Amino acid sequence: VLIEKAKTTPAAYPMSVNAIVTGCNQKNNRDPLTAYDDIDVEKALDELRTLGVVTEIDWLGRVSKYKHHAYEWLGVSRPELAVLTELLLRGAQAMGDLRARAARMEPIADLTELRPIVDALVQRGLMVELSPAGRGQIVSHNLYLPSERAELSAGSASHGAQAAREERSEASVERAAAHSAGSADRIEALSAEVASLRAEVAELRERLRELESQR
Repeated sequence: VLIEKAKTTPAAYPMSVNAIVTGCNQKNNRDPLTAYDDIDVEKALDELRTLGVVTEIDWLGRVSKYKHHAYEWLGVSRPELAVLTELLLRGAQAMGDLRARAARMEPIADLTELRPIVDALVQRGLMVELSPAGRGQIVSHNLYLPSERAELSAGSASHGAQAAREERSEASVERAAAHSAGSADRIEALSAEVASLRAEVAELRERLRELESQR
């Protein structure tokens, strides 16, 4: 949430505990939805400070606020951090969805531009591919605890099966469209042939009438 808000609402960053709670519990762009309280967030912030990911700032003598150090901690670029942030906010997801969501924080024009970002993160162990590359591929971040990683592995099969079903469905639609286009082409060719034959018959009839009139 700290990373997301730093990118999307920089005027409200760094963030207070209350602001972080609100950001965690918002209803859009979150999966699963959460209902954290101040104690939950303060505990998480303490753990993150110990890891060196977060710093507490005395905001001009008022309420303390927090900022992240994700760039230094993870050693990533701005687009790479946007991709990881969306995966942290929503978990495993299809590449197309990931591109659209990450693009609200950093410009990522299309899947062709996203692919090398994902490949680089996978090579450094910061992301995992949960299904084979291709249409509907499912990916996730790799910052899980061991128990969470086990759950991810168990769920990846269902993600992969869903992606395969979607791909088969799209392929069926494409085949049907191709078949329909082929049928239309054949009908058009037959219509042209019939028209040509009719013209030839009309021409033969005309010649026959001319011959009969000369007798």
